[in-house]
Amino acid sequence: MSYITVDHVTREFKSFKRPEGLKKALSTLLNRSYEVKKAVEDLSFSIEKGELVGYIGPNGAGKSTTIKMLTGIITPTSGTIKTGGLVPWENRKENAKHIGVVFGQRSQLNWDLPMEDTFELYRRMYGTDKVQFRKNTQMFTELLAMHSFLNKPVRQLSLGQKMRAELAIALLHDPDILYLDEPTIGLDVVVKDKIRRFVRELNREKKTTVILTTHDMADIEEICDRIIMIDHGTLMLDQSLASFKSQGADQYYVEVAFKNLKKPLSFHGAELMKEQPFCHTYRINPRLVSMNELLSSISELFEVTDITIKKPEIDEIVRKIYTSQSGEQSGQL
Repeated sequence: MSYITVDHVTREFKSFKRPEGLKKALSTLLNRSYEVKKAVEDLSFSIEKGELVGYIGPNGAGKSTTIKMLTGIITPTSGTIKTGGLVPWENRKENAKHIGVVFGQRSQLNWDLPMEDTFELYRRMYGTDKVQFRKNTQMFTELLAMHSFLNKPVRQLSLGQKMRAELAIALLHDPDILYLDEPTIGLDVVVKDKIRRFVRELNREKKTTVILTTHDMADIEEICDRIIMIDHGTLMLDQSLASFKSQGADQYYVEVAFKNLKKPLSFHGAELMKEQPFCHTYRINPRLVSMNELLSSISELFEVTDITIKKPEIDEIVRKIYTSQSGEQSGQL
């Protein structure tokens, strides 16, 4: 049996329907009308213990609602969810012992306490064994490079330091599942890299199951082995990261630098995407033109000084899938 199961889950929200016009608005004081919106609709998937899963979708797709149901914060309107054999909202205290949660825009930290004191506070809250607590504290301090700010009050920490501390606190009690919601938002490249490496190392050492929601596709590429994609609360795609990235194999980009170029070039099977002085970037369809044919055609006309071949970025593959399946350009991913 899978470690996490989401079986035909629907979550509806009822909101007040405000009519136009003063007379109609006044009438709602006695007779209110509501509209029902489905944040998640007939959603099903399963996750095995130790998997690293990216849970992605546009804004409003239902990602946060799903995480709230998995953690037991809210209940589904219909369907069933089990995490580690528990129904989250029926066993909230027991479920809390087995999960860690990090929200990139919400803090669990006490701004007036140094990190060491905050760690001890959470140890007592979860009843974590002192020996295991010291072992975890040492491990996380090392992996997340937190030595320099353990004794500082949280209010004096940078955004990157706070996020590393949030990760450590969420994991001090050795949870089996880690939910990450935008863990690298607003962070610089160095701190992002530290967090990504830490999550991978944590999974390798402790076999922690990780579910990551993010708009930063680099997080997905660096951390996850599998992608679950939703839109309008319904499942669109569920496959390995390798299979997902292979969907961009039908095209690639070629950046060509010229010694001397006076006008844009046009080639069969190659679409000009970016034009700079003495440098053009083309999107190539290998079904229409081979790389050898293209380079041969270019070399016959102009002197080439450099060539760079790139595969499509994962962001572009995501946009392509949403556009093809939704029939329209989706919002921010």
